[in-house]
Amino acid sequence: MQKEVPMSMIGAIGGGYNAYAGAGLFAASGSNVSVGTAAAEESKPILNPNESTQRAPGKLSSPAECETCKNRKYQDGSDEMVSFKTAQHISPNAAAARVRGHEAEHVSNAYKDAAQNNGKVLQASVSIKTAVCPECGRVYVSGGETATKIKYSNEKNPYQQARKAMDKQGLLGANINLAG
Repeated sequence: MQKEVPMSMIGAIGGGYNAYAGAGLFAASGSNVSVGTAAAEESKPILNPNESTQRAPGKLSSPAECETCKNRKYQDGSDEMVSFKTAQHISPNAAAARVRGHEAEHVSNAYKDAAQNNGKVLQASVSIKTAVCPECGRVYVSGGETATKIKYSNEKNPYQQARKAMDKQGLLGANINLAG
């Protein structure tokens, strides 16, 4: 007796969107795509002004008509007090600068925290993430990530005290001013 294995669907074959719906090749059941694509494309509203109206091959819409890009929102997931604590829309053209500025807030907070708590920032790096819109094919900034390393000195730690004592013994008499 053979066991039935369920098959999974992949992207353009039957996943979350019909990549060939606008090409007039075939459309999913329940979709309202007409075979005459020239009239359908012209009647779509412009959702993102100043964007290209050219539709990439295999994509549902152009960047100017893309509903996904129009509704994209950004939100910070950290526990710091920075911008974007609530989800906000950013224009795709301004997203890179706004995300870089937001990640700079995290770096600034790391330096403030180090200064207030007797620490030293050893490393701070920001990486900007990009992705491709599945509807129109535009490459957009999808977010960012900040990584910081801060070293805090703890004078009450017995190991730190022992290390300082050994350093003191090694450096005692190392610099002598005989001319003075």
